[in-house]
Amino acid sequence: MKEIKGNLVGKSKKFAIIVSRFNEFVSKQLLDGAIDCLVRHGVSTQDITVYWTPGCFEIPGVARRLKNIKYDCVLCIGAVIRGDTPHFEYITNEVTKGIAVLNLEKGMPFVYGIITADTIDQAVERAGTKQGNKGWDAAMTGLELTDLYAKIGSR
Repeated sequence: MKEIKGNLVGKSKKFAIIVSRFNEFVSKQLLDGAIDCLVRHGVSTQDITVYWTPGCFEIPGVARRLKNIKYDCVLCIGAVIRGDTPHFEYITNEVTKGIAVLNLEKGMPFVYGIITADTIDQAVERAGTKQGNKGWDAAMTGLELTDLYAKIGSR
């Protein structure tokens, strides 16, 4: 049996991080977690570029425009917190679909690091308190996928 796995090695890898400014008190913590993870795994800060969007809805559009820039991975980070209207469902559904399509079309990993929470407390817990930092988790996924993609090559 042959098994191929990605390793958590960031040396010489270039990452883009797209982060939503909406709910910035949460998304800033996610961004800090992602950058900390990448740097601890060997990614140079010079090889990390951060793109801020007004909200999560705009993340897939910005991500699509990065396809011709040499990145090994794009991390998509933000927080959508449920309110009293169906707006939450519209935004989360479209962002999820947009990032999924990019993963299928573009030949490099686009990592979904969007927190979807029912309350502000839940979002804060997932941005670095009780439930860890989902920005860190997204960066770990990105590191593993970039290495796995490199091992698979362009087939």
